[in-house]
Amino acid sequence: MKMQEIFEKMKNIAVYGMSANIAKAAHTVPGYMLKRGYNIIPINPNADTIMKQQVYRNIMDIPDKIDILNIFRPQEEALSIVQEAVERRKAKGDIKLIWLQLGLRNAEAKKLAEENGIDYIEDKCMYVEHKKVVEN
Repeated sequence: MKMQEIFEKMKNIAVYGMSANIAKAAHTVPGYMLKRGYNIIPINPNADTIMKQQVYRNIMDIPDKIDILNIFRPQEEALSIVQEAVERRKAKGDIKLIWLQLGLRNAEAKKLAEENGIDYIEDKCMYVEHKKVVEN
């Protein structure tokens, strides 16, 4: 799937590891997407709201449909997060794309996602990729 299609069709973005710290990319990148009309769903065990959005403790707690699961956690955690995402997809039929932010890669997580019909992007910044699409 092309980046333009992703940003045109996928509007519900769950952010695993979204931060309340305004100095972190895990805050500014989802904030950028929120300002551009995307539905941002924070996942963070240490906050109740971030950017006036209800925060969830895990993927299964989210009542809304998830199109993209954007991961801001260390790459060692990616496999267990993708395992959660696969369980969610089996239960609820959503999560079309898993996106690991810039600098994050995990071959096992990628293989698991793709074996379960979930598109997978790694080592790319959603902010940078969105800007490329809207500026072209």
